[in-house]
Amino acid sequence: MSSKFEVYQDKAEQFRFRLKAGNGQVIATGEGYTSKAACLNGIESIKKNAADAKVVDVEK
Repeated sequence: MSSKFEVYQDKAEQFRFRLKAGNGQVIATGEGYTSKAACLNGIESIKKNAADAKVVDVEK
């Protein structure tokens, strides 16, 4: 089973997404968007930009 993005509307009628791992566990969530198209654009941005994202340890 592979990971998947789920798009849904919350109680405030904002469109949101969650990324689920193959085992069904939620591993990431998105902010609220006013339109489904904007939410889908957010998903595409993550797909495009996160593949090469660096991990940075921010110390307090």
